[in-house]
Amino acid sequence: MQMDKQQTNNFTKGKFTWTIQNFSKLNSQNLHSEAFVVGGYPWRILLYPKGNDTDHLSLYLAAADTTSLAYDWSRNATFSLAVINHQDAKWTVKSETQHRFNSNVSDWGFTKFMPISAIEKGYLVNDMFIIVAEVSVLKSGNENQAAVDTSQKSGGQSRQTEVEPTQKEDQGQNENIAPPLSAQSSREPIEHIGDPSLPTELSSTPVAELMDFKNVGKIEKAFVPLLEEICSKHPSLIESQQKRTPQYSEWAFTALGRVLHFLNSKRVKDMNDEASDHLQILWDELETFKFDLIWLEPHVHSALGMKTYLEKAKQLKKLKEKEVALDMEIKRLTAKLAAAKTDFEITTRDLVQAQEGFEERDIDVILGYGRP
Repeated sequence: MQMDKQQTNNFTKGKFTWTIQNFSKLNSQNLHSEAFVVGGYPWRILLYPKGNDTDHLSLYLAAADTTSLAYDWSRNATFSLAVINHQDAKWTVKSETQHRFNSNVSDWGFTKFMPISAIEKGYLVNDMFIIVAEVSVLKSGNENQAAVDTSQKSGGQSRQTEVEPTQKEDQGQNENIAPPLSAQSSREPIEHIGDPSLPTELSSTPVAELMDFKNVGKIEKAFVPLLEEICSKHPSLIESQQKRTPQYSEWAFTALGRVLHFLNSKRVKDMNDEASDHLQILWDELETFKFDLIWLEPHVHSALGMKTYLEKAKQLKKLKEKEVALDMEIKRLTAKLAAAKTDFEITTRDLVQAQEGFEERDIDVILGYGRP
């Protein structure tokens, strides 16, 4: 194990190297590294050497020792995971993303990190496999966890969430080395294992889909027009980040962009339980960055209130449908009753006519033939 750290006012960086001996002899479905501390919080690497229900090696970063935390704990982190190529460093596979770790999603990473078939092509030498994690932890007011000694072991079960990797693109001709994974990757739907209610928009974003925004960092292209419009109306948003580090500002405007994009892309009919929970998570995350959001708060609360509106609208719709159905039934029965009354009147008239000149007799009497 090897651990390096670097600290600034707003975030702490750490690099952890996990060397796994006798890799080919591993029989466990999954295993994790010992805990390492970055930003005062313990982390661990979670590995599925034979894949997490896939033919790819699966690799995640997990918050360690979370059982003792408050229910609303959370922490923001940007991190990369890399598998070292022993033959040629330029073929090292590296994927990077960012995530807000919390009690709902305590680990995050890449279910399809690299093909298992590629491991033998320079990534495994003398049966030794090396994984490097670089973690940058943002300091925020809702990170409720004390530091622990790096010698502690982490336990417990984790949920795994797949995100699309942002792969390092390199060129080379060595036939014994696996080709760059970026050439093989395609964007796939987010997969939430263990908790299907988790949001799908908190995924990693490929570099090609990012662009600079007012020199504060690289933001998703879809967010930039929304951010530019809002910042022109509310200059304080930019001013509030001038004394922040670039990484902090990038996180802040990414969080703001997510909320704006959500409000700009969702319809009233979309605000079911899952969407409401998703928006609440995005809003809680955005509030940690101390923007002046008085102008946005009513819109968010209105959107969150749409869940109640939809439930009421659904109830009203059912009652209206029932009312229409009962009205139709009444009309059907009324028509049937009118027809029955007409039949009754006709039958009564026919009966009166038939009774005229008719003498009732005892039908049980013997007919006879004139005997005295």
